[in-house]
Amino acid sequence: MSRIGKLPVPLPSGVSVDIGADNLVTVKGPKGTLVQQVNRDITVRQENGQLVLTRPTDNKPHKAMHGLYRALINNMVTGVTAGFTKGLELVGTGYRAQAQGKKLTINIGFSHPVIMEAPENIAFETPAPTKILVKGIDKQQVGSLAADIRAIRKPEPYLGKGIKYEGEIIRRKEGKTGKK
Repeated sequence: MSRIGKLPVPLPSGVSVDIGADNLVTVKGPKGTLVQQVNRDITVRQENGQLVLTRPTDNKPHKAMHGLYRALINNMVTGVTAGFTKGLELVGTGYRAQAQGKKLTINIGFSHPVIMEAPENIAFETPAPTKILVKGIDKQQVGSLAADIRAIRKPEPYLGKGIKYEGEIIRRKEGKTGKK
């Protein structure tokens, strides 16, 4: 049995789950609504305030899907109750970011500021000029947008300048040494 797949997904109060035709799971909570299409081989049942996923056989593809869909549904429940946040840090002289509503303006050493528009269900926050918080209910969308922001200027290994994740450790390289 999959160690992740066999765990039931607890449903906190205020969260409602609708399992529709063709295994379409809809999770509604205080922060919004998320929808996930589950493979037809995986059975999703609601029992005693929990969601239980079962698989038909112990074949390798069924085992993989069992854990995958349990994790996706658990992330949906967490997203509509608490939400997800991904933090980014700007390292470098003059590097700064500013959130204005649904727009994020980043100055990172280019001749022009980089302006990013937030998709639906995503919000930007800048608690400090060198810190960006990407918040939303969909874990995959939050992580993808944070990766897109980081890709604008990845941290370089010599001075460590660029956009990095909060808590990310940049492996530093030693610079050139002059010969005499």
